[in-house]
Amino acid sequence: MSDVYTLYGWHLSYFTGKALCYLRYKQVPHQHKAVDMVTLGWRIQRKTGTAVMPVLVTPEGAWINDSSLIIDHVEALVPGPSIHPATPVQRFASYLMEAWGDEWWVPMAMHTRWTYPENYALFEREAGRALLPGLPGFVQRRAVRSVAGKLRDMLPAVGVRPGQFALMDAWMADMLDQLDAHFGQHRFLFGDRPTLGDFGLVGTFYGHLGRDPWPARELIAPRPQLRAWIDRMAEPAPAAAAADAVRPPALLDHDRIPPTLLPVFQAIAREFLPLLEGINRQVRARLADWPAGKSLPRRLADVEVPMGAGRFRRAAIPYTLWMAQRTLDVYRGLQPPEKAQVRAWLVAIGGERLLDLDIPRLRLHGVRVAAGGDGPA
Repeated sequence: MSDVYTLYGWHLSYFTGKALCYLRYKQVPHQHKAVDMVTLGWRIQRKTGTAVMPVLVTPEGAWINDSSLIIDHVEALVPGPSIHPATPVQRFASYLMEAWGDEWWVPMAMHTRWTYPENYALFEREAGRALLPGLPGFVQRRAVRSVAGKLRDMLPAVGVRPGQFALMDAWMADMLDQLDAHFGQHRFLFGDRPTLGDFGLVGTFYGHLGRDPWPARELIAPRPQLRAWIDRMAEPAPAAAAADAVRPPALLDHDRIPPTLLPVFQAIAREFLPLLEGINRQVRARLADWPAGKSLPRRLADVEVPMGAGRFRRAAIPYTLWMAQRTLDVYRGLQPPEKAQVRAWLVAIGGERLLDLDIPRLRLHGVRVAAGGDGPA
């Protein structure tokens, strides 16, 4: 049995970038394989029940198909500096940042990729070579057109609608400025080493905003500190793991959240929390007469939430609640004095309602969820 992990996924993929940056940081022995059509449509489908990427194949032969579960699995087994802060507020904030990075930024990544045609050449070239390696270019291009069509069909559901482009662009400009200012003072979100929150946030930047030609030039290049953070996340120093094992680089002391992240977390409370509340209302209503154990639809009806100075509409995606549940489980596992510290921090950012979010217990199946425990749906 090999002791090497295999990560299946494309550099173009949002969540592959998240998992790949993590494996590199932890210096986990792994091989990164681009997903071809047979692997995606047959092997991954057969092993996990859904055709998605990334998928991690463990040395023991298990196939894990969710980036958060991939990180959880490896983090529990591989020594080295933990990506989870030891103190309660930073730990909770890190999980909250992962949920926000995974879920809120998807429309931004999809918008910047598919609204600007110059990005398509890179997508066509890399996806074609991955899907059908060795076949003629015209065959590869035909396969890519099919994949691209399916991805474009998803745009309205995640809120990428022409009437909302100006709102999304204004929101991104402000938020990217906030992140650029933060990374001008701190190497990572909470200090001098990455946490789970960094890996959740980097997904949108690794394969999309920081790599696609249009956003890399227009949005990231003018923000050099943000660019530097993306590069640090993508290519960690080769000796980092050995040095960190002796004395890990420090996070901010006294469980502090950097003041430079205050406007970011205030935006999360103001915008992302209403999204969670809106999805939760729909999920609870749907579960009232839903067959026991059956997975909910991938998406439900629209929900409207604040975004910057406007209002943003997108479909409610029940999976997003599983990410919120993941964050709230951290709070539930704390001791009473630690809970009080987290609550006080949430009050300070305007997000105390998050702790009152009464989510039905959800279990994960691919990219869908069902009511129940944490086993497969």
